[in-house]
Amino acid sequence: MATACAPARTAVYRRRRPERTVLYRTVQTPLATWLELTCDRRQSAAGPAPIEREFRRYLECGILANGFARARCAECGHDFLIAWSCKGRGVCPACNTRRMVETAAHLADHVLPRLPVRPS
Repeated sequence: MATACAPARTAVYRRRRPERTVLYRTVQTPLATWLELTCDRRQSAAGPAPIEREFRRYLECGILANGFARARCAECGHDFLIAWSCKGRGVCPACNTRRMVETAAHLADHVLPRLPVRPS
């Protein structure tokens, strides 16, 4: 959903809708069956618990029903909702991308020297 003060800005917040993606539907549909089959084969403590936790967190990521923050535009007063993210490292493409961008920004701003760089 675009904000009312869009002409004054270069970027407009649009909520991503992970429940509409192919990956989300691919994980959501057979997850219970896959976990059931995996638990039957692995009865050890190192079973699928971390994997199950990661997939379940991914299925909750970006869904407004699982938590959100309310933001308001200071210029026009328009309200919009920002869904919580899972902050996962394995399955969620949105959280992986966010982490990659933050790391690149940190490297460019604080680690790499400010010298001309030529691509090889």
